[in-house]
Formats: sequence, structure tokens, C-alpha cells
Amino acid sequence: MSDGSPPAPIPGARLLFSLDPGVSYLNHGSFGTVPIGVQRAQQRLRDEVEANPHRFHTQGMVDRIIHTRRHVATFLGADPDGSALVPNTTTAVSLVLQSVRLEPGDEVLLTDHGYGAVALAAQRRCRRQSATARTVALPLGATDDEMLSRVRAALRPGKTKLLIIDQISSATATAFPVRKIAAAAREHDIPVLVDAAHVPGMLPVDVGAIAADFWVGNLHKWAFAPRGTALLSVAPAWRRRIEPLIVSWEQEQGFPLSVEFQGTLDYTSWLAAPAGLFTLRTLGWEAVRSHNAALVAYGQRVLGAALGAAPADLPQPTHPDLAMRIVPLPPGLATTMPEAVALRHHISDKLATETAVNPWNGRGLLRLSAQVYNRAEEYDRLAERLPPLLASYRRS
Repeated sequence: MSDGSPPAPIPGARLLFSLDPGVSYLNHGSFGTVPIGVQRAQQRLRDEVEANPHRFHTQGMVDRIIHTRRHVATFLGADPDGSALVPNTTTAVSLVLQSVRLEPGDEVLLTDHGYGAVALAAQRRCRRQSATARTVALPLGATDDEMLSRVRAALRPGKTKLLIIDQISSATATAFPVRKIAAAAREHDIPVLVDAAHVPGMLPVDVGAIAADFWVGNLHKWAFAPRGTALLSVAPAWRRRIEPLIVSWEQEQGFPLSVEFQGTLDYTSWLAAPAGLFTLRTLGWEAVRSHNAALVAYGQRVLGAALGAAPADLPQPTHPDLAMRIVPLPPGLATTMPEAVALRHHISDKLATETAVNPWNGRGLLRLSAQVYNRAEEYDRLAERLPPLLASYRRS
């Protein structure tokens, strides 16, 4: 684990991206960034489409999707025949929720670290079925054993029909012991959906070894794929129950093709995803992970100190390779989502710096990301300029 010192930059890495040099982009975790080489790979595919749209969509399209899926699934340790390419984690969550049978009185269990859109999807599904979306609270900085114990205690055999757990949470940058949690739920025949939106490209993962009923991760965050690329892996017992949100020509093929093929869409983001994995391997994935973890640790340390936070008040990572960390904001700032959005925009406009700001249990959290294009001086600059900005912002 990093000691908080900044790492040496990876030579040439910054030149692989087309980011605005006038902006400190410290928010890779929200939307990712697509390397120039991957942008060009996707553009070549788009050129191919426009040269002959009919041929592109009707001759070999399905085979190309299958080939890409196999490439991506193998990288993640997932079963290619039991996985489907989908646009994003949010889409996969809705697919799973509609496939799990809920009756009045049943419940879907989530944690208070979960992504807001996932909670909204669960609430809507439960509302339609007269079921309940229930949330279990997990303390910030809890150990793996504490998280496992609290989730296990919250399970209600016979009533809990689905547990949704993050592998890395978005707002709190916390890694969860999903393999142990899935095993605990399996003791009571409770299916588990692992929201691994931030995992591909950030952490090594063996999806098969996690043994969750459902696992979904975005490739367009940390694996350098074009946006709109994710993989949903489904355990054998559930595959015949997965129905696409939109019915198209591969419906009779069943999962995964029935989910993947949806007629006239832009599939080029999926087909260019292997170019993103190639970029990651070319840089050296271990070097990337080590660099990013060390750099974000440095950023958390200098920004936390600038905001007057004691080292003990800075949540430490629950996995050594995490490339995101959080810094608690002064009390009273960004305690609601509208306030967090307004502050994030203010930081962007006034400091030319992109960060993530989220409310969590009545406290505003600033989440830092680190990627190979970032430099220590960007965090130093934010640490120097953010405190006076926040002081004036509170007075306004």
C-alpha cells in the first residue's frame, strides 16, 4: 500500500489522451477517458459502418459481438457463454431486477454505499410489485469482517429476494468483500447482484471465483473502452430467466444474444473495447495500478491536510490498488445532492478542476481519482486553492 508519496509519471502516458491541458481532470471515475488510439479504432469502425451500413449490420455483426464478448469476458475471468455486453451497469441492474420474481412483502436489500441510480431502479421495481427496497447501513472505514457481519445480519431468508452489493462503491470509494458476502447469501439461497462498475481495469478480478448470481462491470471507466461498454455475467441457473429490456431479432437465441442484439444501434463502442484493453496492457497493467494507487494516496494526503483533516479522519482504502479516495468536506457543505452538484460545478468553473462531490449520510465527500495522465502538481494546486474557495463559497 502507498505511503502517500507521489509516484514517478509513466513516460508518455499523458500524450495518449486528448484532455484539455487547461483543466486538471481528477475525476476519471465518473466517465473515464478514452485514449486517442481507442478513439481512432472506434472511428475506423464508424467509417466502416458509413461506407456500407447494410453490410456492416447484416453480415457478420453477431459474430463480431460474440468475438468481442469473449475477449472481454476472458480478461475479467467470466464465462463468455454466460455473459452479455450491455451499455452500462445501470442497464444491467434493470435487466436483473426484472428477472427476479418479487411478490408483495418481498424485499431487495441494498447498502447505504450504493449508487443512487441503482437504488432508484430497485425502488421502482419494488413499488410495482408491492415489495420493499431496504437499506443496511455500513460505517465508513468498516473492515471486511464488519461489513460481512452487518450484511449477513441484515439478510432475511424467505423475504430477501435479491442482495445488491458494490464491489467498489462510487460515493465512498470503498471495496467490499463480495466473494465472502456472496457465499453468506448463498447459504440462504438469496441471489446476489455485484455492482462492479469501477472494477474492470482498476482491480484484478476473477468473476467466476466471486460466484455471484449476477456481476456487472463497466469497461468505459478504468479499462479505456469507449463509453457505453459493460459486461453482465450471469450464473447458469439464471440465464434462461434473463429477458432483454427490448425485444429484437435474436430473441429466440436466448441469453446472451437476446440481450446484446437490439437492431440498429451503434455497436462500435463494444467492438473497439479490445483496443482499450490493448492500451492497458501496453502501458503495463501492474504499473498502471501501482501508479494510480500511489498518486491518489498522495492527493488525498495533501488535500486532506489543506482542509484541516487529521490523518485519522481520512478514510483509508479497503484494497491496496484502489485508484479513488475520498476527502470529507467541512461540515455543512454538499450535504444534499443539489448542493453537491452546485459545489462540483463551482470548483470546475473557478478552479478549472474536475472532481466528484457526493453527499453521504449528511456529510459532503470529495472523491479524487488518479489515472496515468495525472500529475502530483494537480493535487498540490487543488490543495492550495480549494480552502479559500470553500471559505468564500460558504459566505456567499
